[in-house]
Amino acid sequence: MKGVQVTTAARLHLGFLDLSGDLGRRFGSIGLSIDAFKTRIQLREAPSFEVLGEERERAARVARRIVESLGLGLDKQLIITKAIPAHAGLGSGTQLALAIAAAFRRLARFPLDARGDARLLDRGARSGVGVALFERGGLAVDAGRGSNTEIPPVVAWMNWPKDWRVLLILDPRVEGAHGVAETRAFAGLPPFPAAAASEICRRTLMQILPGGAEGDLEAFGEGVARIQEIVGDHFASAQGGGRFTSEAVGRIAARLKTLGAHGIGQSSWGPTGFAFASDPDHAEFLARRVGAEREPGVEVKICDARRHGAEICEEENVSIQ
Repeated sequence: MKGVQVTTAARLHLGFLDLSGDLGRRFGSIGLSIDAFKTRIQLREAPSFEVLGEERERAARVARRIVESLGLGLDKQLIITKAIPAHAGLGSGTQLALAIAAAFRRLARFPLDARGDARLLDRGARSGVGVALFERGGLAVDAGRGSNTEIPPVVAWMNWPKDWRVLLILDPRVEGAHGVAETRAFAGLPPFPAAAASEICRRTLMQILPGGAEGDLEAFGEGVARIQEIVGDHFASAQGGGRFTSEAVGRIAARLKTLGAHGIGQSSWGPTGFAFASDPDHAEFLARRVGAEREPGVEVKICDARRHGAEICEEENVSIQ
């Protein structure tokens, strides 16, 4: 029985560019694909529709919508063998939706169209980096939404320096804002100052992108950290009064900063925090030092960037692995 398997990876959202929209575009964002967590789905022909594994309800909704949109049959078995943690700031919803859509397309011999699928499935409403990273991995910057934008266009993309590592600070006890709560949180934010957007865009163009291109972690990290300060302060009222949704994550992030980690921040609404290290040994040193004083329930995990997009393959006799 022929089937299709799609594997895609989590992402970090490193910050928005301009939340004011007074130049005709709003949002814009910076994203990094990481190899710490994956979503893997399998799709095969079946007598009737069946969803197995993780995230079944959400996966079933996506499948029904993509089938209806593409005019396909729903007589399939969909298996979610792995899933990126939901509501943790890791882009799980977009990656699951795009993976399922890609699987239905490949099984039906339709051309792949991640941007079209994102539009059909209402992904990329604010950020386009999830779509870009599904396609290519690496580090991406999108230009936000204009009056005629369907999916925010990617205006910069680059691979990640091979020696750099990411430290994730994970708190599974806390969920970041999502769904209706997220929409309300955005609606309740104060106006975003033009001067703040100007500094963020300057830091992106003059520190983050050239720092990544030249392997200058100090410049890259300084740019990310400053953007996180600006955006974190702006969102503080919607996430408990601070830059971090999880106070425990915030404390560990502060400790990593004193130990020499770069680019401290929180991905999206969190609770996942992050920091960057110059090489694997530096990352291990940092993880060990904060491990001795780690707070109960919080994990520090070392990972690398993912330098390619989703893996899509056809299989015979697909089975749960």
